[in-house]
Amino acid sequence: MGISSAVVLAGGEGSRVRPLTSNRPKPLLPAATTPILEHVFDQLIDAGITDITVVVGYKRNRVQAHFGSTYRNVPLTYVVQEQQLGSGHALLAAESEVDEAVLVVNGDQFVESPIIADVLASHTGDTVGTLGVLNRVEIGSYGGVIVEDGTVTEIVENPQDDRTYRLNAGVYAFEPAIFDAIYDAEPQAGEYSLTDAISELCTDGAIGATRSAGTWVDATYPWDLLDISFELLESGLLETHGNTSVAESTTVHDSAIVREPVVIASDCEIGANAVVGPYTCLGENTTVGSNAVVERSVLDADTRVESGATVVDCVTGLGVTIGPGTTIPGGPGDVRVGNQVFEGEQLGALLSDRVEDRGGSTYVPGTVVGSETVIEAGATVRGTVSDGTEVRS
Repeated sequence: MGISSAVVLAGGEGSRVRPLTSNRPKPLLPAATTPILEHVFDQLIDAGITDITVVVGYKRNRVQAHFGSTYRNVPLTYVVQEQQLGSGHALLAAESEVDEAVLVVNGDQFVESPIIADVLASHTGDTVGTLGVLNRVEIGSYGGVIVEDGTVTEIVENPQDDRTYRLNAGVYAFEPAIFDAIYDAEPQAGEYSLTDAISELCTDGAIGATRSAGTWVDATYPWDLLDISFELLESGLLETHGNTSVAESTTVHDSAIVREPVVIASDCEIGANAVVGPYTCLGENTTVGSNAVVERSVLDADTRVESGATVVDCVTGLGVTIGPGTTIPGGPGDVRVGNQVFEGEQLGALLSDRVEDRGGSTYVPGTVVGSETVIEAGATVRGTVSDGTEVRS
């Protein structure tokens, strides 16, 4: 009998996408107009999973309130990771729910169902685990996997040599013996890494690999929320689950222009002579005023773009107001994430929950604005602005 149960690791905050995670966990951030975690559930169910255990932690009540006890008639069981001490630690939180082979995925990555199905089909129980891998030119920090004759021999974080690496897709089928391997692995800086446990098992040939093809997008940094949404717009996967370009309850003025690809959720309003798209996602109850332009942006629910504003390469949180005549000209820009500066990223601005821009402002590309901030009329906004700040002109 094949694997029918999955564990979804959704307990982390997502510190590298702050300040969007000040009020909700990263798996609830939008990919297009739908929480990332909802996409994860859809792809699991499409691949044949019929029972899901969700590891929650940071702001767990938000996740449980959003999804409840079932999703698409599949039962959801929640287990709590009280402290966020790594991916291995997160999986240990679900140990009591696992008594046979199980699929494990991350709650903040979009992985298309064929990749999941390939891992399910490839795992025979002859190994402790089977890992899904992808062909990618850029491996980055996701983990480069060396595969020989279908067996994982090594996982290298951020590989620098010229060997042939596969990308670790973060999709695993495990036997219950994985828990012993996690306990046996030496914690690093107080954290239990799932990758470290797998690496130890590789020395015994206990981890298989299956190579797949399909859509795979991670949301590690703020600009990744644009990339994951654009990937979904291009792939056609949104239509698979009933999303339409423009919801029936949305009002679009006759003189407005909507340029595909877009997804505009329910109860939005597009004003006279406004231009929306291409590559734009508007969450529920979002308003785009007359003569405003919104392009290559992901605006979460209850965002207001007032008349004459220009918004490009922008991500907003909930309940944001972008005032009349404000200009967010788009990237590339330099973005500070924690103590690190990323140069030349395609991010016009990130405006977190309930930012109020009072109009006529200009944003330097790469600007990140914290929640509850007020931008006074005519201000120039740059860099990283802390939560609750008042930015004067």
